[in-house]
Amino acid sequence: MFFKIFDTHSHYDDESFNEDREDVLNKQFDSGVKKILNCAVDIDSCKETINLVNKYDFIYGACGIHPSYSKYYYKMSYIDDLYEYHKENKILAVGEIGLDYFYKDLDVCIQKEIFKEQLDFAKQLNKPVIIHCRDAHNDTLSIVKEFMPIRGVIHCFSGSLDIAKEWVKLGFYLGIGGVVTFKNAVKIMEVVKEIPTEYLLTETDCPYLSPVPLRGKRNESINIEHIIRKISEVKNEDFYKIADTLYKNALKFLNL
Repeated sequence: MFFKIFDTHSHYDDESFNEDREDVLNKQFDSGVKKILNCAVDIDSCKETINLVNKYDFIYGACGIHPSYSKYYYKMSYIDDLYEYHKENKILAVGEIGLDYFYKDLDVCIQKEIFKEQLDFAKQLNKPVIIHCRDAHNDTLSIVKEFMPIRGVIHCFSGSLDIAKEWVKLGFYLGIGGVVTFKNAVKIMEVVKEIPTEYLLTETDCPYLSPVPLRGKRNESINIEHIIRKISEVKNEDFYKIADTLYKNALKFLNL
């Protein structure tokens, strides 16, 4: 392999890796995946992420509370725990945080409060944020603007080209995952085509969202090769040039 991969969004602490986590992770590095960012979703996940970054030189972490878990931390002093986890040198970002309006049983007001608390936390630490945004593009954008200047990425970007341009104006990156390889992914392919490569990051969200031709299988970081190929195809640019830019984007984003 003559190119390097940086998976900027993974969940290797997920239970689907419990049986073979060490073998899978060692395979990633041996196959050209030079760096991985593992993103926590709750306090237990933060602890597991700390374990991973301490065990593997090429793994870094993000610690935060995912909107799906926000109801469990409402009116609690979870920020104190996050402060402790972020003392670790390899915890480079606050995430995965954000808003999710897809699931109707998630209280919007609680989500917003937890999101704002963590944006403020990230700003205090001067760390970038990993933002989950599902069916909540306008509210997410509006809230983030309240905390500017702040750096971040919109994980698994699924918005329109107009929304993408708004994020780029703020200096944010757009996370591009396996969805870009799907046949019906017209909207994200338009975004990839029009937004400069310098504002894109590659990610898996593994074990989820495996790219074509691996849909339905457990996702792994090495599968980002398929995502890079799709990006280079959509942009009609050299694969290795695109791969190099995407890798450098990740380094810049996380100050590595």
